[in-house]
Amino acid sequence: MRRDTYVDVRDYVLLEKDKYTFFVLKRIMGGECKLLMSDQERLIICFTGQPFPVWILTADDASAEEMEKAFKLAKENKLLDGKHHFNIKYSLAEYFIKRAAEDGSKLKITTNMFAYDCLEPVRPETEADGGIYRCEMKDLEEVVDFLNDFHNELKIDQKDISGYREDAEAFINTGNMYLWKDDTGRSVASCKYAPTKDMASINLVFTRPEFRRKHYAENLVYQVTMKVKEEGYVPMLYTDADYVASNACYEKIGYVLRGKLCTIG
Repeated sequence: MRRDTYVDVRDYVLLEKDKYTFFVLKRIMGGECKLLMSDQERLIICFTGQPFPVWILTADDASAEEMEKAFKLAKENKLLDGKHHFNIKYSLAEYFIKRAAEDGSKLKITTNMFAYDCLEPVRPETEADGGIYRCEMKDLEEVVDFLNDFHNELKIDQKDISGYREDAEAFINTGNMYLWKDDTGRSVASCKYAPTKDMASINLVFTRPEFRRKHYAENLVYQVTMKVKEEGYVPMLYTDADYVASNACYEKIGYVLRGKLCTIG
């Protein structure tokens, strides 16, 4: 089992077998990793740092022995200390929960996740008032507010305001950070995308609570999806599988379910 902080080309070959489900893993492996373990064939464990999750990729037909290997590696590297959470397939989640119980600790599924792509976008049936707006540096504090509200509501990857400000500046500098402004000029929804090789992940989809059920996010995601397509990328996104209404919204504009995984902690 190789352990280092750089990625071998064979890791990407392994990722291609789960390119939708583990799209974000591919993206973070292209950056700086604090922990990366891989056998280049059946198992990858990757962690960048708090507050982010540990990603573990296993083969669909992983045996009990392979799952035990993943569990032991996580334990040996102090990832099962109660401070980390994991994005993994359901079969491995069940194994981790069972093994943790045997060791006297408790793990549970906190989020069910779907991975979608959109090869043929469909224009929303209901057109929202206002329009899409690409963020500039003068919008920095507004983007910080969206990041803060988004992460606080979802209770994931939470940072302090300085952390969100650093992220917001980076997102704006990419040119891929968007807001939807209603017909009075108020910023009501957010969305951005991040390309990796031939695909681009659409994320940070958030509508301010007081402006929901007015089709702002649906229209914004559609517009951003079209921009991603026009730039030659395959649009994809992750959703909380338990948010039936938002998943139905994505499906209405052409997103197709391609993979499933969950977060445990």
